[in-house]
Amino acid sequence: MTYKPPSRVRAGAPPAGSAALRRANLSLVLRELRDHPSLSRAHIAEASGLHRATVSNLMAELLERGLVREVGVEHAGAVGRPRRAVALHGAHVGALGMEINVDYIAVHGTDLSGRVLVERRVVYDAMGSGPDNAVRRLGLVAKEAVEAMRRAGAAPAGIAVAVPGLVDVARGVVTLAPNLYWRDLPLADQLASLLGPPRVPVRVDNDANLAALAEYTSGVAAGTPHLVYLTGEVGVGSGVIVGGELMRGADGFSGEVGHLQVDPNGTQCGCGRIGCWETKVGLAALVRAAMPEQAYGLPGMPVPDPGERVADIARGLASGERRMMMAVAQVGQWLGLGGSILANLFNPRVIVIGGYFASLAEWLLPHAQDQLRRLVVAAPAAQCRLVASTLGFGAASRGAASMVISDIIDDPTTIMDSPPRPAPY
Repeated sequence: MTYKPPSRVRAGAPPAGSAALRRANLSLVLRELRDHPSLSRAHIAEASGLHRATVSNLMAELLERGLVREVGVEHAGAVGRPRRAVALHGAHVGALGMEINVDYIAVHGTDLSGRVLVERRVVYDAMGSGPDNAVRRLGLVAKEAVEAMRRAGAAPAGIAVAVPGLVDVARGVVTLAPNLYWRDLPLADQLASLLGPPRVPVRVDNDANLAALAEYTSGVAAGTPHLVYLTGEVGVGSGVIVGGELMRGADGFSGEVGHLQVDPNGTQCGCGRIGCWETKVGLAALVRAAMPEQAYGLPGMPVPDPGERVADIARGLASGERRMMMAVAQVGQWLGLGGSILANLFNPRVIVIGGYFASLAEWLLPHAQDQLRRLVVAAPAAQCRLVASTLGFGAASRGAASMVISDIIDDPTTIMDSPPRPAPY
């Protein structure tokens, strides 16, 4: 049986009043179900403030679209009629999250119910390949992921790509990614063209912003309304959650903390400036100090998986190698210094460190936390602490997939077709 992906409504003028209200109410019902394993229609009406008849009508539409399913009967005590419970479903609706970074491409594909359909990381020298080759490789990896998702019974209703740099989210254009040497790259349009029909909407966003969303929804500090996430890659960026909302700034370019100047007499950064924070704490800086013979950019040096580099350093640290211990202590001190700047600016409750920072947290955090305590102006009243992410190098691709799911929940009417029915035997 061939599988037809769910079609989506074409973008156009905003819907008129009644259509907009219905879309908002459908979204409201899905949000209630997203936060609970299952609910009866009566419970949804009580929680949402909608009339029971309205909820029943909305539920009929969501059942037809295959976004919810009935899961049994709920008994509300000895008195009263049993209530039929429903749960979020959408097993036929996929969300594909991707990340392209200096030395890898990551993939995280799920369906609307949260089932992980595909997850992998491909070692790739995106920095040295040039934008055209890198986008083509990204397209090939995306096609493989889409096919894997289709074989699992769900085709992506959307794709989101995380990139380490400044992104014009509305247009899907990478304005500047210094470590990839990309400038004004229309990534969303190019990737959509490479994937071909059926056309799937493609969004692009900053990697740290998407990782911050993943941390806020399902990470070690999930639900913390004031949170900063720090990427630990070759580059360093941050996503800032304030009052439970992602802070983007006036033009959507907030969070480029890796390019804060912390050492006017330091080395040149990929952005062209001198002494940026990522030249002190990025993975390239640590590798250069801990394993100079394997530094990034050496002629003829193959590009290993970043996890392998970090594992080599962890083994050296565990065995007490002096050069590695000194390198990590220095990075930890700079990490704490930069973290104190963020703590003084945003007053977060938690700074979550991800990527390689998390992998080496055992050795980095004591140095970083000491600097943080010493340099935060409001300490101890600020109560900010550094914690290690548990999402690993896949945080950004996971956050990208969750953004696609949020788009679907925001507007369920974009999913037009009911799920495929099994072929009769």
